[in-house]
Amino acid sequence: MIEIDGSYGEGGGQILRAAISLSCLTGKVVRIFNIRANRPKPGLAAQHLKGIEAAKMLTDAEVKGLKLGSTEVIFKPKEVRSGRLKIDIGTAGSVTLILQSILLPSLLKGCEFTITGGTDVRWAPTADYFKNVTLAALSRMGVKCEFEVLKRGYYPKGGGLVRVKTSKSSLEGLEFSNESGEIVQGISHCSNLPDHVAKRQAETARKLISKEGFDSEIEVEVLKGFSTGSAITLWNGFKGGSSLGERGKPAEKVGEEAALEILTELKDDSVVDRHLADQLMVFGAVAEGRTSYTTSEITLHQKSNAYVISRFLGDVVKLEGKRVEIKGCGLI
Repeated sequence: MIEIDGSYGEGGGQILRAAISLSCLTGKVVRIFNIRANRPKPGLAAQHLKGIEAAKMLTDAEVKGLKLGSTEVIFKPKEVRSGRLKIDIGTAGSVTLILQSILLPSLLKGCEFTITGGTDVRWAPTADYFKNVTLAALSRMGVKCEFEVLKRGYYPKGGGLVRVKTSKSSLEGLEFSNESGEIVQGISHCSNLPDHVAKRQAETARKLISKEGFDSEIEVEVLKGFSTGSAITLWNGFKGGSSLGERGKPAEKVGEEAALEILTELKDDSVVDRHLADQLMVFGAVAEGRTSYTTSEITLHQKSNAYVISRFLGDVVKLEGKRVEIKGCGLI
């Protein structure tokens, strides 16, 4: 049984998701204790519960401690299965965080997911970031995944809907090189709000990006639906930036935050942004061969992922300066 201390490093849900993902892929039983021990409300929240439930469905796993507030979980997976799974988070919990638990093991046979929840929510990659940055990078390693946003879901109502289809994939390690260009792509959207909200977000971002010498192509999307809110996501190569609308927060501020985030990353000579750096790790660890890249910052999320990977696969991740080196084990 693999033992994982959930309080290590950033001590949040990232440790849990990486551990469950690798448990599903390797078939190894994992015990995760001290789950979110340093958080104001320790233990499993609804978001984490749904992620484990999704992994349980994917592998017909036996799970102990699967309840809200639980600080210890024992996850015993069986064989990963293919087919179709329907996952309803029931809140505005992030659909992309759910995928961090199940995307990797689903590549063993291929699977189709429909996931209902939040597509653009705090503390999680937006759906557009996942599609245009995360998947763009993973596809270079051999990940075969189709991702479609059918409905937007914002906090607090959620109700967003995505369709994800993976195919059996063979992963190869990769030395990532800079793919940033002169044009920043993006999408600014709002739902159940005046159309000028999305337009102002986009226009503010365009002006800031232009001042730094980049062109931009930002799509504007105005929607009506179950969930009310707004967001903007920008991307260029393996780097992105995003921001979410909130009650009382000017649209200009939303556009500014997203633009400043991606511009900060683009000004750095690294290859991938700090968020993508930790998302690539588990895939590099199980790919065939070596994966390497530089990132703008070595974060606690990255260190936490490296810790979890070491518990399953040994010391295969090295973090030196702003470089990440991963010796893949060829498991998929």
